[in-house]
Amino acid sequence: MIDPLTDNEDEVTRGAAALLVVPEWHSQRLSRDVDARAEEARGLALAIGLDVVAVHMLRLRQTRAATLLGVGQIEAITPDIAAHGVQLVVVDASLTAIQQRNLETAFGTKVIDRTGLILEIFGERAATAEGRLQVELAHLDYQAGRLVRSWTHLERQRGGFGFLGGPGETQIEADRRMIRNRMARIRRSLEDARRTRQLQRAKRQRAPWPVIALVGYTNAGKSTFFNRLTGSDVMAEDMLFATLDPTMREIGLPGIDKAILSDTVGFVSDLPTQLVAAFRATLEEVTTADLIVHVRDIVHPDSEAQYDDVRAILNSLGVNGPQDGEGEDQAPSNVIPQIEIWNKIDTADAEARAAIAEMAARRSDVAMISAVTGEGVEAARILMASHLTALHETQRIFLAFDQGEAMAWLHARGEVLSDEVDGEGHVLTVRLDPADKARFERLWPIRHAPTS
Repeated sequence: MIDPLTDNEDEVTRGAAALLVVPEWHSQRLSRDVDARAEEARGLALAIGLDVVAVHMLRLRQTRAATLLGVGQIEAITPDIAAHGVQLVVVDASLTAIQQRNLETAFGTKVIDRTGLILEIFGERAATAEGRLQVELAHLDYQAGRLVRSWTHLERQRGGFGFLGGPGETQIEADRRMIRNRMARIRRSLEDARRTRQLQRAKRQRAPWPVIALVGYTNAGKSTFFNRLTGSDVMAEDMLFATLDPTMREIGLPGIDKAILSDTVGFVSDLPTQLVAAFRATLEEVTTADLIVHVRDIVHPDSEAQYDDVRAILNSLGVNGPQDGEGEDQAPSNVIPQIEIWNKIDTADAEARAAIAEMAARRSDVAMISAVTGEGVEAARILMASHLTALHETQRIFLAFDQGEAMAWLHARGEVLSDEVDGEGHVLTVRLDPADKARFERLWPIRHAPTS
C-alpha cells in the first residue's frame, strides 16, 4: 500500500528540467506587467532548484474545465517537452485535480501548479519546528483534495474491523482519515506554539518597547533592510522567499531607546490560501505591532500591483492601515500605523530616480532607500521614530540635582527637548510615550518646578 503521507510521487526533484507555462487572462494584462509576471514565475521555479529550459506564455480567452489550456496550446507545448527532455511542467496558475491529471496525461510528464510550487519552496525553506509544521499542514490541506486523482491505488478496499469484516473502507477513505488525523495533531501542536507566542507577546507588551513589523512582497529587500538596521546576518539573497521564519531583533531609533524589529515572511500574488491559514499564528506578530513598515521594490515594473497584493493579505489578517480614498465608514477595528520604505533606488536610472523622488516628496509616510548601499537608511530610521512618537505627550518635569538616575531614564526612554537649570535642579521638557509617562510616575512622581 502506498502511504499518501510519505509517498514521494509528488515531490519535485532539484535540478529537474522544467517547462514553464504562464497563462495570461485579459484581467491580468490590465493589472500586471506580462514580462514581470513571467520573470516572477521563473524565479519561483529557480527558487526550488528547477532548471527552466523553456517558457510558454499563453493567452487564454476562456478557462477549460478539463485542461485549463486549449487543445491547440497543448499541442504546441508537447514537442518542446520531448525536445528538451522535460521532467516537470510548471503551470503558473491554480489547477484543479482533474486539470492536473489531464495535463499529465497529455504531456506525458509530471505537472504541478503555482500553489504546489510555492508549497514546495516553503517546505524546503522552513527552518524552525513551527515553520515546518505550518508548511506540512498547508501541504496536507492541499493534498487532501487531490487524493482521488493523485494515486491509482485509492479505489481498492481494505478489510473491515473486528470479527464481522464486511466491505470495509476504500483506500481513499483510509488515506483521507490518515490525513485528517495528521492535520488534527499538527493543529494541536501549532495551538501550543501559538499559546507560547502569545505569552512571549504579552511579556513584550509589558515591556516599554514598541514593536515594528516589516512586511512586503517577496524579494523586495526586507531582510537586507533588517540586516542594515540591526547588524544581523539574516539570510538575504536575490531570491524569492529567501527567508520564511520570522526574526526579531532590538534596534535603537532617534528618541526611542529600544524598539523590537520583526522580519516576516514575504508575500506574493495568489499566495495559497492554505499557507495564509497555516501561517496565521506567525503573522499575528504583524497584527499586534505598533508600526507596520511596508518595504517595496519601487523600481519593479509591477510595484503597484505588488503593493495591492500585500495590502490584500494584510486585509485578510484584519490589519488595515490608513489609505487614500478610504472613508471613516470603512475604517477597520484594528488600525495600525503604516509607512512605506521605497527600496532599491540604487538600481534606478537618473530619470526614474527623479520621478520616484518627486512622488516621495509629496508624501510624509515614505522614505527612499537603498538597503544594499545604506543610502537613505538614516532617513528611514527618523521616519519610523516620528511615527512611533506621534502619540507621545510633551511634559515639563522638575528634577532635583541629586536625581541623576531619573534624568538618565528620561534621556534613555524619551526625547528631551530642553534642559533648563533652576535654582534647585533641572526643568526638563520631555516627549514621552503615554506608557513611559505612567512608568516614570510610578518610579519618580512628577514634580513641577518650585516657584520663587
